[in-house]
Amino acid sequence: MDSPLHGIKVVDFGQYVAAPGAGALLRNLGAEVVKVEPYEGEAARFIGSWGDGVLRAYNRGKHSIALNLREPAGVKVAKRLAGSADVLIQNMRPGGMARLGLGAETLRELNPRLVYATVTGFGTQGPSRHRAGLDIAAQAESGMMSLTGELGGDPLRVGFAVVDATTAHALAQAILAALFARERSGVGSNVEISLLDVAVHLQAPNWAESFRTGTTPVRNGNGQPTIAPAAELVRTADGHIVLSAYSAAHWRTLCGLIGREDLASDARFVDNPSRVAHRAELRAVLDDAFSKLSSEKCVEWLSNNGLVVGAVRSYPQVRAAADVRAGEIFGMAPDEDGRAEEYLSTPYFFDGSRLPVKVPAPRRGEHSVRVLRGSGFTDEQIEDLIAAKVVYAGE
Repeated sequence: MDSPLHGIKVVDFGQYVAAPGAGALLRNLGAEVVKVEPYEGEAARFIGSWGDGVLRAYNRGKHSIALNLREPAGVKVAKRLAGSADVLIQNMRPGGMARLGLGAETLRELNPRLVYATVTGFGTQGPSRHRAGLDIAAQAESGMMSLTGELGGDPLRVGFAVVDATTAHALAQAILAALFARERSGVGSNVEISLLDVAVHLQAPNWAESFRTGTTPVRNGNGQPTIAPAAELVRTADGHIVLSAYSAAHWRTLCGLIGREDLASDARFVDNPSRVAHRAELRAVLDDAFSKLSSEKCVEWLSNNGLVVGAVRSYPQVRAAADVRAGEIFGMAPDEDGRAEEYLSTPYFFDGSRLPVKVPAPRRGEHSVRVLRGSGFTDEQIEDLIAAKVVYAGE
């Protein structure tokens, strides 16, 4: 079958993760995505190996045009691209696109069906609307870092750009809803999302608990603050597992499996409040119980008995894991130089089949000429734009 978004055209002005990530998700679902890079190239191209990873993760399968938006001729090209697009994605600071003449109202006069999607750091209404917004600032100011880390320790960020990545998914979801609404109304709409908003919403259960109890959550390391064992980090012979067995039935099962039926009636561990109050002693018991078994053996044994458990795996261990291999979560394809490159598959299955991935990520301006021709520019006009350094089309 055709991919779900076959025929949908997206113009992606985003840089780094959140906005390009939304474009990547739409590309994975079959949309044609034109990445409009600055003339000198996407900012992620200049920040080392992590930036290269960002480019490869969030720009694969897109068509790149490198455009100088400081020149009026470059803005005219951008307007023509937007004029025939279904979706525009951007993450300039509020007002930046409008100052270029590429704001939502201006472009919707040219293209009433355009869905105009914007990512900001802190929204467009508050005093921080003009601040640069990156994942780490959203983690800090949303309360997320106040919850992450060891009890009594310093705040920690989540070990990857969780807010940026989640914002990409949330924005793509909103864009799909706007496209669906357009099928009913015939007109596009403005979609806006902020990193701060998403970061706060990621903690919805914690906020709901805080509203209800009047308490402020604090860092607690591994484990849940009101139940145990829940998300407990347990040492094994070769690493760690995480384990949950906090319901009465699961706790009794766990006690029986480790040959410690006495723990079920031990006053320290008889119910959840008692186990939480004696969590350090509980963890010592669990470490002792599993310290002679491998993590994989623990997972097999405990899960076969109905308990929730997972092995803490490194990246190489993830790649070698049976579930990952069976699901074909990773694949191999030629990179831009024709060399074999490992990549992440799409997470989507339709009618039992995983949607195919388009790789690799484009070089800066790799498709400038193709994109311009597709927008009706003549070869002579294209040559003039390249000569004037309005468009970069490669060496």
